[in-house]
Amino acid sequence: MKTMITDAQIALIHEKFNHTNQPVRRKEFVTRGKSLGFDHDALHETIVNRFKRGTVRGQYYFPTVRAAATSAPAEPAPIEAKINHACSVSSVSNDEIYIPEVDSTYVKWGEFKTILKVIKSNQFFPLFISGMSGNVKTFMVEQGCAQAKREYVRVQISPETDEDDLIGGFRLINGETVFQKGPVIKAMERGCILLIDEIDRVTEKVMCLQGVLEGKPILLKKTGEVITPKAGFNVIATANTKGRGSDDGRYSAAKIIDDAFLERFVASIDQPYPSAAIETKILKKHAEKFSVDDEEFLNKLIAWAVVIRKTFEDDAIDDVISTRRLCHIIQAFAIFEDRMMAIEKCTNRFDEDTRLSFIDLYTKIDESTILPTEVEA
Repeated sequence: MKTMITDAQIALIHEKFNHTNQPVRRKEFVTRGKSLGFDHDALHETIVNRFKRGTVRGQYYFPTVRAAATSAPAEPAPIEAKINHACSVSSVSNDEIYIPEVDSTYVKWGEFKTILKVIKSNQFFPLFISGMSGNVKTFMVEQGCAQAKREYVRVQISPETDEDDLIGGFRLINGETVFQKGPVIKAMERGCILLIDEIDRVTEKVMCLQGVLEGKPILLKKTGEVITPKAGFNVIATANTKGRGSDDGRYSAAKIIDDAFLERFVASIDQPYPSAAIETKILKKHAEKFSVDDEEFLNKLIAWAVVIRKTFEDDAIDDVISTRRLCHIIQAFAIFEDRMMAIEKCTNRFDEDTRLSFIDLYTKIDESTILPTEVEA
């Protein structure tokens, strides 16, 4: 089945002709439709199959205009109303824009002060934050916005993310096809922080962000509207890599990002794992949250993570325990009330050799632990 343009989209194109009742030529209709972002072949199919031919070869009448002139229905829906409806609906919800709440478990460390200065500056200063998984890159930006009381929008990137997901596209709402603005446009119009999470999962389908990263007005190709970013708008991106892919294969979905794209970020931050002292503070906060009263266990977890990371740096083990994973273990311990069981359940996601290495290293640090055995249901 061949694709054709909907009635609401025809109304948008009709607006380009200033609502004239005069016939239009096929080439002119296709040219103006393409300027709104519609498909070339669909435009051709629509005008041939849906429009009334004029008296001159190559001329056509808009179907809604022709119907109004010949049939005169009792209460015709005016074209102008359809156009206004199509252009005025910019979103179904703005719930993704909000000021984050301050999280009592967050501990300020690393580059937090730097990020907070950028957020508070109210300037357009695109920032790229890279670092291994689970070292609170995203959480740091969120809590920076919470402290500065700045609105933010978080966009999660995947290999399937495209221009329609970010900038916006046509949606069927209440029986009408309307253009719904995406999170990037909403952030520009509100002058808030746009957090692009895991940007190294990006593909060439989101190169539409290059103009956004320049901080200048951009054209919505599908509506012809020009969006000028409001003061305070800024882009902060997080990634596991620096845009060069993952050599060790740990982040297999990470892509090599185009240099022209990366060059648009003014500054970059490399986020390491926290020191043992900072990580101790973080675990104590989570222990309080989950009512865990076992300081010895917390200290042994910190020592265990330090040994694992050192072993990883020496290429003697294939993975590491992140700060996030340590917090998960605390929560699991609050449920199972067993150190070894909490560690086992939270390391099962790793391959068997790595998991066994993790458990073996922990038993060397905590001799009081007993390896879990099969338990009856």
